[in-house]
Amino acid sequence: MTAAEYLDEAAQWSKDLTRMHSRGPGDTENAVRSIAREYGVDYGTIWRLRYRRSSLRDIGVTVYMRLRAAYQAECRRQLGKLKNEIATTEAVCGAASNHLDAAKALVRQIEG
Repeated sequence: MTAAEYLDEAAQWSKDLTRMHSRGPGDTENAVRSIAREYGVDYGTIWRLRYRRSSLRDIGVTVYMRLRAAYQAECRRQLGKLKNEIATTEAVCGAASNHLDAAKALVRQIEG
């Protein structure tokens, strides 16, 4: 991969992480600060990846790997939330639902 492709991937991770951490419209800055605190990635770097990607030429291996680890951890957390929602929905509504079957299939596909 070229340096630009690595940066594009990191920029996408920063956007996805912010979306996953955000509590709604107007919470972007808090989400970015939370990610920076939780995963040890500089707030300014996350912000630049999100809003000023074209101004970056390099972010360094350490930052890239931290963002990657943060993204993977957040995906695992989201998968856990999905499993919990499936269990809750089954308990309340029963297991006979096309939507539940689709959600379970997605979990199986992700878990491989």
